[in-house]
Amino acid sequence: MSRGNLFVISAPSGAGKSTILKKLLAEVDNLAFSVSHTTRAPRPGESNGREYHFVDRATFEGMRADQAFLEWAEVHGNLYGTSRAAIEAQQAKGIDVFLDIDVQGARQLRDCGHPGAVFLFIAPPSWAELERRLRGRGTDPEETVQLRLRNARLEMTDAERYDYLVVNDQLDEAVDTLRAVVIAERCKGRRTPDGHPIDWEKVKGAR
Repeated sequence: MSRGNLFVISAPSGAGKSTILKKLLAEVDNLAFSVSHTTRAPRPGESNGREYHFVDRATFEGMRADQAFLEWAEVHGNLYGTSRAAIEAQQAKGIDVFLDIDVQGARQLRDCGHPGAVFLFIAPPSWAELERRLRGRGTDPEETVQLRLRNARLEMTDAERYDYLVVNDQLDEAVDTLRAVVIAERCKGRRTPDGHPIDWEKVKGAR
């Protein structure tokens, strides 16, 4: 069975990455989302095992010591990590996995040359629009908004290191662009647009 791709996606807070991914995952077959571990508290409406695996700091640090994470990073004072076993199990089944991580984690994966990794960066159409979106949430105090804006400045400098850059101006257009990337990468791996292996012997009429 063909091994699935690992799509590593990063974006500054407020760029709309989560909304794009939710829509993409609902529309594309054989595509999964990696549920990361985090030490941050759940937000209203979030549940354990769906958005994140919520754990305390001691549990996270124990997993990190056991090298259970493919990558990990500290963002906004909280720890985030990706389960190595969960990613590899899905890829082995031929499922493409989207890994939503910070630029720090993306650097770790890029530097170690993780096989089959494709790096995508989601950017806002403008800095003013990013700030508008962050303030429009109405859920964060001003100091948190300022922290996210400072971090966004740093994160945007990493965009050129990614394989693909998608500007999220119109949601449907951004989703279509990501879908095109997924299909293109599947074709490179001799797979159909819906992710199934191509029977090349049959296609070329082998005898």
